[in-house]
Amino acid sequence: RGLSSAERPKRPLTAYFRFLREQQAAFRQRNPELNSLELVKKMAGAWRELPAAQKQVYEEARKTDWQKYSEQLAAYKAQLTPAQAAALKEERRRRLAKRRSFRIKRELTVLGKPKRPRSGFNIFVSENFQQSKGTSPTAKLKQLFETWRNLSSSQKQPYLQLAQDDKIRYENEMKSWEAKMAELGREDLIRTKEQRLKKKAAKAAPEGERSKASLRESMAKLKLKTSEE
Repeated sequence: RGLSSAERPKRPLTAYFRFLREQQAAFRQRNPELNSLELVKKMAGAWRELPAAQKQVYEEARKTDWQKYSEQLAAYKAQLTPAQAAALKEERRRRLAKRRSFRIKRELTVLGKPKRPRSGFNIFVSENFQQSKGTSPTAKLKQLFETWRNLSSSQKQPYLQLAQDDKIRYENEMKSWEAKMAELGREDLIRTKEQRLKKKAAKAAPEGERSKASLRESMAKLKLKTSEE
């Protein structure tokens, strides 16, 4: 039988989150004027002020649920074949990697990291996507890629020039942004010399290879967006 990580027993709530779940309706009724964020802040304050004896009630409930969870998890793992265990481990690894990537991107957005420069092909796609032929977004991208390949050098030049201008914009903004990150003590976000050399090598690659890479990247983003929706 095929198994999914969705069938894995769910970890029990912590004492704090159990308190939030049980008290949310009452807090909402008493504070209808608060939005969700304000309500959570108010509940967090109430939890901090809760007497130790009352907090212990929630902690004991967590311990009881944790014992049940441990037993259910052992039974769940016992029914797995080696192949299923390996598949579920890989599924979990991919899921955690996706969450980690999302958290990193969200942090970089909050920190105002400049948007990456677009290639000539990317600019061409953005200008012609709506009117391109194709029954699906993926089909449109493939059709645009073929059209791009057949353009003459002079026809591609305006897009390549815009891409070059965008690279200059990106490098200037990145220098300022990385200087700001250094001031904040976030050297971990500053590009290394090896990364800069790798980017230069990518820029020196033939236009056809860069276009294929842009197509793969666009299709990957399209698939990710579709899966998230």
